[in-house]
Amino acid sequence: MTKSGGAIPAGEAIPGAADQIAGLTFAMMVVSPDLVVHSVNPAAESLLGRSAKRLVGRDATTILDFGEPHIGERMRRGEEQLIARGLPMKVGDKNVSINLTISPLQTHPGWRVVTLSDSGQGERFGDEERRTSLRGPAVLAHEIKNPLAAIRGAAQLVARQIDDKHRHLTSLITDEVDRIAQLIDRMQRLGRERSEPVGPLNLHEAIHRALDTVRAASDHPIRIREEFDPSLPPVLANEGALVQVLINLLANARDACAGRQDPQVIIRTRFVSGLVMNVIRLGRPVKLPIEIQVSDNGPGIDPMVEANMFEPFVSSKPNGQGLGLALVQKLVRDMDGRISHEREDSTSEAGSWTHFRVHLPMAK
Repeated sequence: MTKSGGAIPAGEAIPGAADQIAGLTFAMMVVSPDLVVHSVNPAAESLLGRSAKRLVGRDATTILDFGEPHIGERMRRGEEQLIARGLPMKVGDKNVSINLTISPLQTHPGWRVVTLSDSGQGERFGDEERRTSLRGPAVLAHEIKNPLAAIRGAAQLVARQIDDKHRHLTSLITDEVDRIAQLIDRMQRLGRERSEPVGPLNLHEAIHRALDTVRAASDHPIRIREEFDPSLPPVLANEGALVQVLINLLANARDACAGRQDPQVIIRTRFVSGLVMNVIRLGRPVKLPIEIQVSDNGPGIDPMVEANMFEPFVSSKPNGQGLGLALVQKLVRDMDGRISHEREDSTSEAGSWTHFRVHLPMAK
């Protein structure tokens, strides 16, 4: 009998400990008292971008390259339990944020179990709460649009009956109504629960669509450098949503560096072989090896809002509405992707750069 009281079908084998560990969606390592890795599960291979053959037998502190030295020191103490969230760690040439637990095995002194997970996986658990908080504004937006249409219609009627001297006032009314209507449309998209359907598509065709739009809408052309990997396979995404994401990121990058003497925007694509990020979908890890990076040499995100930049109504722009990056994150999540931000400060001639990276699944 199982603990829940259900009977196990005759002839069905109970999964052993090894099978259960292999089925975990988070990375798990067993480390000996001298910090040598004894065993790893498939999720650890995926997260660290290395096979078990290359991980087992190595010093765990040489594999787990944490940005904080005291983590390695605490690992060497052996008998101490440790739980850390959002810990910076270097994997290959990437800086990632992970959740870490180190649990001593009471039955085997000195031995411990180390678990690691991409801290972004936790974003999924807050999605329902986030959606609930956005439903109210979405419903309110729907109720506002009807009277807005009436105001716009009334302004157009008034414009036909007044002289040219005062007609600019009715134009002001209709322009402001249109601006508010566009803002409401974006609020409604944030509150929408249904995801757009995804399918295989050519990533670079979507990028070129976005580039054409951004270039056409730019008053002062800024050089956007393209660095593409032409060998990339089709990506699994929604074309309209992906183009919208890229338009927002490219337009933000263009605006961010517009005041520089030599403004530069770079968009790169590549296949990430040394790092595999995961999200949880139907209880299974989803690999996200396709990377799109949008970089600019502007001053970067205001530190006061950086931690909450993807939240609705948070913006560092003087006239910003704070919906652009919130919408970008929602659209990327709806495609089972991830978006991250990094500021690369430098004193070299190359200057400092801001990077936004989108990771998406590959089409089968």
